[in-house]
Amino acid sequence: MQFSEKIITKPDVSIDTDTLLQLKTITQEESQVIVHCSYTSQGFMDLIRIWPTTYLIDQGSDHKSELVHAENVSLAPIWTRLEYGETRVFTLVFSGLPKSCAVFDFIESVPEPNGFEIRNIQRNGSDVYFVEV
Repeated sequence: MQFSEKIITKPDVSIDTDTLLQLKTITQEESQVIVHCSYTSQGFMDLIRIWPTTYLIDQGSDHKSELVHAENVSLAPIWTRLEYGETRVFTLVFSGLPKSCAVFDFIESVPEPNGFEIRNIQRNGSDVYFVEV
């Protein structure tokens, strides 16, 4: 049996209009925002943690990027204990900000005082940020 090779340079594809519209609606570019945080303990046996209700809030819209992962810090209700003067560097990964976002706020929305908050962060091209909290 002999096979012949046929190269298709432009396949004949037909997709109905409704399917194309649905694909355009559900297709989104995946993006993430990385925030590297540094916290230095100011007290004897200081305790820190990050709440899942920590967001990046676009100042130009009502968009909130949600926390999707925390590295090297505990999630509430568990605490991370620090000795006096100890610096803890941790990384937070958030869902992407809209392309139109130029300035955003880092807000830890918590039902108690002293949540982390950094206002007016200027957006950069890499979406990787370094902050002191």
